[in-house]
Parts: sequence; C-alpha cells; structure tokens
Amino acid sequence: MERRTEGNPISPLFELSQVSCQFGSLTALTAISLQIYPGERVALVGPSGAGKSTLLSLLNGSLVPSQGQVRIMGHNLAQMPLFKRRQVQRQIGTVYQQHHLISHLAVVHNVNAGHLGRWPLWKAVWSLVWPLQVEVATRALAQVGIADKLYARTDRLSGGQQQRVALARVLVQDPVAMLADEPIASVDPERSREVMDLLKHLCETTDKTLVVSLHDVNFALSHCDRLIGLRAGTLLFDCPVAEASDRLFQDLYALPTATS
Repeated sequence: MERRTEGNPISPLFELSQVSCQFGSLTALTAISLQIYPGERVALVGPSGAGKSTLLSLLNGSLVPSQGQVRIMGHNLAQMPLFKRRQVQRQIGTVYQQHHLISHLAVVHNVNAGHLGRWPLWKAVWSLVWPLQVEVATRALAQVGIADKLYARTDRLSGGQQQRVALARVLVQDPVAMLADEPIASVDPERSREVMDLLKHLCETTDKTLVVSLHDVNFALSHCDRLIGLRAGTLLFDCPVAEASDRLFQDLYALPTATS
C-alpha cells in the first residue's frame, strides 16, 4: 500500500513480504506481509510467544527470514555485503528489556556506546579513558531527564534510570527508527507510564518512527497510532488505533480451545 503526502509517494521504512521464520521445528512467524512508514508509532500486541520479539529482530536486521523478504529503508539486507548491511542497521536503534548496559562503567560511557557504529576502534578505546562527545551525551541525558547522572556509575542507578540511559544511548545513535522490546515489562505501573510517555515524546520531538512490543493493550491504545496484532506467529490484524475494537482483542488473547 503506497502512501502520499501532498501528492508525493512515501516509501515504507520497513517492508515485509510473505516472511516466515523457523527455528528448528518451531515456526515463529508465518507469511507476514506489512509496511511501516516514517513517523508512525506502531504497537505490536499479542500473547507471549506470538512472534513480537522475532518481528523486531527482523526489523533491526539481527535476524534474516527463513522465507520471504525484509526490506529496510528500501534495502534487502540478506543480499548486501556485511559493511553495507551495518550501515543500514546503524539507522535502526533498539531498546531491549534487559538494557544491555555495562554496569561498572559511568553513564557517559554507556551513552557514548551509541557512537560505536560511527567511531573507529581507536576513538572508542580512547573515549573509555577520556570521555569524548560529552556535550552530546549530556543533551541526550537531558532529553530523558537525568542529565545530572552523566558521571554516575551505571550499577548505582535505579532500574528506571538505567532504562533512561538505554534510551539516551539510542538518541546518541540518532537512528531514523526506534524499536523497543517490552520496555515496560519489568517496571511498576507508574514507571510504565513514564517510560511510554517518554518514548512517545522522544519520537514526536525527533520525528522518529517507533515500533514497540507491548503486553499492555491500554498503553498501545493511548501511546501509538497503529496496532499490529500477532497470535501464534500469524498476523491477526493491522489497523489504526481508532478502528480497534474489543472483539479484536478478545480474538487475539482467547485461550486455545481444548481438543479431544
């Protein structure tokens, strides 16, 4: 499906065509076709094991499909040499549930990890001795509300603050799209709202695309503009938030029927 702005066609940022993923005897995704366009805020919803994390791994290029084609910014990464593939992957920032921070380092070093795709090895090593791009790191931390933690040891921060460090790292990376894998799965309800508010605000103010996997349907409805429902590796629905209905969610989360 082509989209247009003032008569000009807009190319999808991500495009999946009949994509399936299989791990041994386990089928994680089956014949998924969809497009995600620049500036969208997309929630992936569905029960555990539906294939949400697998889909995010396809979108950031860390996984290639068993069948079908994934195009990122118009590129089929499976057909690209490693160097060019990494250039495309640098444009996709991912926030993981477990943060993937180096706990014994100062916050500035973890934030500066967002530069690693652009920095040569010598610069990355030198920055561990004498932090570089401190102004950039400070601005990113200010955007997530913890500028005062620049030189704090990361393992002395709360879980919510560490999550903000992970977000600041992605901001320093300056990707065109942010992917978030269950970013509120391990925080309390109040922190959940803070994280979702922050993700929405960052994408609105930086004009980045957001794709986030969520178990909480209420946050998907309040913070995103499009829903993709996955169940047992299949695409059950793909619709604007305004068109979501209780029936859609009942079908999505229905318990499997016992067979005799």
